[in-house]
Amino acid sequence: MRALQVVKGEEAKVVELDESGVGDGVVIDVTHSSINYKDALAVTGRPGVIRAEKLIAGIDLVGTRRDDGERVLVNGCGLGETHDGGLAEVARVPEEWLIPVPARFTDAQAAAVGTAGYTAALSVLALECIGDGEVVVTGSTGGVGSIAIMLLAAAGTPVAAVTGKADQHEYLRRLGATTILDRAEFEQPGKPLQSERWAGAIDTVGGTILSNLLSQTRYGGTVTACGLASATDVPASMMPFILRAVSLVGINSVFTPRAQRERAWKLLDERLDLDLLDSLTASIDLDAVVASAESMLAGKTTGRIVVDVRA
Repeated sequence: MRALQVVKGEEAKVVELDESGVGDGVVIDVTHSSINYKDALAVTGRPGVIRAEKLIAGIDLVGTRRDDGERVLVNGCGLGETHDGGLAEVARVPEEWLIPVPARFTDAQAAAVGTAGYTAALSVLALECIGDGEVVVTGSTGGVGSIAIMLLAAAGTPVAAVTGKADQHEYLRRLGATTILDRAEFEQPGKPLQSERWAGAIDTVGGTILSNLLSQTRYGGTVTACGLASATDVPASMMPFILRAVSLVGINSVFTPRAQRERAWKLLDERLDLDLLDSLTASIDLDAVVASAESMLAGKTTGRIVVDVRA
C-alpha cells in the first residue's frame, strides 16, 4: 500500500508499505484524509506533533470497514500522532474510535469536514447557552473558522469574521459572515475590560488576539479556544472572568468522549450546506500533501484540503 510516512523531524515521504505492518484493530480501506494545521506541521517536519520515531501521518481518515462494508470515519484519537494515521490506503484502528459516516455525506465530504469541521462543531456546541448576539470567529478563512461560520450562519447567528486577508472578504460573506474585521484591530494589547461587543467567540489563534476577545465579550458570554496558530500564551486579565462572568472553554478534539463526538457530527449532519462545503474544498493526492502543507503554514490556503489517498 502507499502511505505518507514521517520520520520524526524530517519531511514526510510517500512510501510503499506492507499493509500487515500498520498495527492492530479493525481494518479500514481508506479512501480519503485531509490536511489540518496539525498535519501541516507534522508532514513538514516541525516538532511537537509526531510522538514516535516513524509514523504514517494524517489525523483524519474516511473509508470502509473491510469486515462489514460500513462507511466510517476517525477524527483525532491519536491518529498521526501516536498511532499510524489516515494518509495511507489501509489503516487499522480500535473499533471504539469509529464513527459512522452520515448517509448524506460522500467520503470526500466527510474528509472535507475532518478534524477542522468537527472541532468547529464542538466549538459551536459550547456556545449553545450564550443567547442572542454576534459571535466573532478568528482564523476565519481556515478550516475551523470557515466551517464554524457556516454552522453559526445556518442557525441565524450574526457572525463577525476576523481575517488578515483583504482578498478573501467575498469568500467570507459567501460562508455567511455578516461583518468582516481586520485582524490588525486585535493584535495590539488592549485594556483589561473593553466595550462589550460579542455574545461569544470562537478563537483558533491564541495570544493577544484571544486576550482582546475576552476583554470585549459581553456579560455571561463564552469564548472557545481550539488553536494556537498565533501564540501559545494568553496575556489576559482576570477582570472579564470576575466582573463579566465570561467563560473560556478549551476545545480538545483528540480525546473527546464518543457521545460528544456523535453530537458534533449530528450538528454537522443537520446544518452543514454540502454544496457550499464542496465549493471551499480542494482535492489532492498523496504526492501533493507536503507542498500543500507548506502553503497552509505560509497562510496561502483557504477552506479545506481533501486528500484522495487512492488517486
